[in-house]
Amino acid sequence: MRRLNKILVFAFTVFSAGLYSCGSKIPDSDEKQGYVLPDSLLKTLEIDTVSASKVLNTLTLTGKVDFNEDQVIKIYPAISGLVSDIKVMLGDYVKKGQTLAVLKSVEMAGFSNDYTMAKSNLGIARKSLDATNDMYKSGLASQRDQLAAQEAYNQALSGLQKSQRILNLNGGSLNGDYTVKSPIDGFVVEKQVNNNMVIRTDNSTGLFTISDLKNVWVMANVYESNIANIKSGDSVEVTTLSYPGKIFRGKVDKIMNVLDPTNKVMKLRIVLPNPGYLLKPEMFASVLVRNMENKKMISIPSRALIFDHSQYYVLVYKSPKDITIRPVQVMNTVGDRSFISEGLSDGEKLIGTQALLIYQELNS
Repeated sequence: MRRLNKILVFAFTVFSAGLYSCGSKIPDSDEKQGYVLPDSLLKTLEIDTVSASKVLNTLTLTGKVDFNEDQVIKIYPAISGLVSDIKVMLGDYVKKGQTLAVLKSVEMAGFSNDYTMAKSNLGIARKSLDATNDMYKSGLASQRDQLAAQEAYNQALSGLQKSQRILNLNGGSLNGDYTVKSPIDGFVVEKQVNNNMVIRTDNSTGLFTISDLKNVWVMANVYESNIANIKSGDSVEVTTLSYPGKIFRGKVDKIMNVLDPTNKVMKLRIVLPNPGYLLKPEMFASVLVRNMENKKMISIPSRALIFDHSQYYVLVYKSPKDITIRPVQVMNTVGDRSFISEGLSDGEKLIGTQALLIYQELNS
């Protein structure tokens, strides 16, 4: 009986252990746990805040660099003559008053001769007046004679002043040369004259064009469909093929409110400073126009966006243990800022850096 009792006690113990094992859950070491952001990674992250801001639109236009017409001087021939000595070449930088070319001119020879004669006539009139004054004092000449001599002197003086002004307006040379000088500091951007060329005053072509390229115009083309999206004062970014990655910033200075009858485009003008003379007239330019709308929309830094399976996502952060993947609808992206039409609320926190890495961990 004792042996039978031991057997029964053993069987009951085994049966009880089996029941206990069936009613209790044994932790599985391979079971998936919720993702917790490591402290080491959290310290390197940047958290962005969702905010409402004015909607920013962009429009890309084509255009070209042009002279600043307010600072361009075209030099036309003031007299006729033969070009004998050209001092500058196309592209040269010149100072105000610098000689550009010298012309041999019959007209200048005539002006010089007129001046010499007027100067001689004044000397004669001066001597005659002095002699008449002496005679008048001695009673040998009448007051009428004195007045006539004075009038002759005055006319001679006026003649000299006139001939001198004409000579000075044409360079002041007494040897028949006419000197073409630059009226401003700037670059020789056009040259329409060569040595031994005969120049006439009725020639409508300028000899030289001088431009100060310290600032330039960018003339951009606006098609009819985009006219409503452009206004004076809009910020612009200009880029060129010559300087990849370099951005020249300015504003829309003037809108030409007429369409080109051939191209059906409206021109707008941007005035840009040109340090180092990097921008050259006739360069092609790409113009990015930015303008603000009066309405506001949720916006986030573009770096927070994740694109996967034809959908944009962001990581909404509440705590290291509470990170949510949320789909969003992107309306527009301007530079480093994206405007969201659906999926986020003002004030929410987003993971701004390492977002793709954390997104993959959450999906693994």
